[in-house]
Amino acid sequence: MYKIGIIGDRDSVLGFMALGFTVHEAEDVKTAEALLHELVESGEYAVIYLCEDYAQRMAEALDRYKDRPLPAISLIPGSRGGTGYGLASIKHAVERAVGADILFKED
Repeated sequence: MYKIGIIGDRDSVLGFMALGFTVHEAEDVKTAEALLHELVESGEYAVIYLCEDYAQRMAEALDRYKDRPLPAISLIPGSRGGTGYGLASIKHAVERAVGADILFKED
């Protein structure tokens, strides 16, 4: 059975332990990137959540995995709130998949 993991700073990820997620604390971007590679390469994870704070500075690492079916890597806001990077990432992924911007149209 696949696992669900989360990578981020302590304040952002600790509460996810109660949901059964495998929690990985990272004190900095370098540690978060190393953890991401480790989790993806293990083949044990179906979903990996990554805090936006780190994801913004890990674009190259995330690009490496964007075309893989598993694990799905989703960005979530950190304890300090969202930066908008996760939403922009989803918008870009939809544009790639559909070929057009079908989200967030203003009337």
